Amino acid sequence: MTQTASDKPLSLVVADLLPYLRRYARALTGSQQTGDRYAATTLEAFLTDRSIFETASSHKVALFSAFHSIWSSLGAPVQDGETGLGAQAQMHLSRLTENTREALLLNTIEDFSIAEVAEIMEIDEAEATELLRIAEQEIEKSVSGKILVIEDEAIIALHIKKIVTELGHEVTGVARKHKEAVKLAAGQRPDLILSDIQLADGSSGVEAVNEILADAGDIPVIFITAFPERLLTGERPEPAFLISKPYTEDQVRSAVSQAMFFSSSEIIEGH
Repeated sequence: MTQTASDKPLSLVVADLLPYLRRYARALTGSQQTGDRYAATTLEAFLTDRSIFETASSHKVALFSAFHSIWSSLGAPVQDGETGLGAQAQMHLSRLTENTREALLLNTIEDFSIAEVAEIMEIDEAEATELLRIAEQEIEKSVSGKILVIEDEAIIALHIKKIVTELGHEVTGVARKHKEAVKLAAGQRPDLILSDIQLADGSSGVEAVNEILADAGDIPVIFITAFPERLLTGERPEPAFLISKPYTEDQVRSAVSQAMFFSSSEIIEGH
């Protein structure tokens, strides 16, 4: 594999990529704890055998390939004692066609090309394309719900609202400030919160979300931010779904559908 332009030591390259592997792992499992456990296992394997970094098309592909190899060999996680959204995530995972969500997350959230998805999953590009098609069909079967949007930029807020409503969800309101977000959530409890980090009055979207969750309990959250590394620190809590700005419509659709899929207590027909 061609050396990176900066010629960083491999350990530093992996450190830079680790937050994104952890994001993928949490989105894949629906649980911060379970996702981090898989990421840690991947790093342990990397310390033992680094050969994959010599053959992969890029360092990022290599790291995600190592993760996928471990994920495939251990199977979908089943963690005793999971409660709340974590337990629902495990229940829903068991109903999905094998490898479909992996392909969808790699392509939409982590922005790998079809060719890179195929390389990571050790399949051909035609199979990767078919997995994406199946994943989109299955995720679309998630129930519709009420979504609160916390975003201070009007154009972005309207764009997000359009994407969400086209998926069949109801937007309960759009908040530009911390207090406005808390008030909207208190008036109508959302099934999902989609939030920016920095709000119009200088307040924090994270703080607004935490205040809402303190009163409303378990609600899935998607953060959209130009600085994802600020939330991928390893400290708890961390969001299971995190979209980087600038985002694509596919990224928002994928994250919203999967968050609703995980949080739903409904049984998906045909699975």
